[in-house]
Amino acid sequence: MITDKIGNAIFNPLKTWTEQSNSNWNMLIGIGILLLVFGLILIYVFHKKMGAADERTSQINLKSALIVLYGVVLCDLIFPKEYMWQIFFLFKYSLAFIASGIYLAVRYKKDFLN
Repeated sequence: MITDKIGNAIFNPLKTWTEQSNSNWNMLIGIGILLLVFGLILIYVFHKKMGAADERTSQINLKSALIVLYGVVLCDLIFPKEYMWQIFFLFKYSLAFIASGIYLAVRYKKDFLN
């Protein structure tokens, strides 16, 4: 399958780098956790800034959840499942939450600051 070829071309060098030492593995886990925390904080801050749910904000929140779903599905298609699946699980949700947070930031700037 084409996604397997793309995944192997991209992620095999990452696999060999992380297998070189434990510090490389720990660095990858640390970066993933930092990205996850950043994405969660970003989502939390913009949900609080938008205020209570009404017709407009509930639509924005639903679109934000849809972006998380799209991000998870897209990462499931791209990331390999044979090796380092725990790390890629962490990065999958990190990237999905950051994408949703960016969407919320753009919508907040567009709808609430004008």
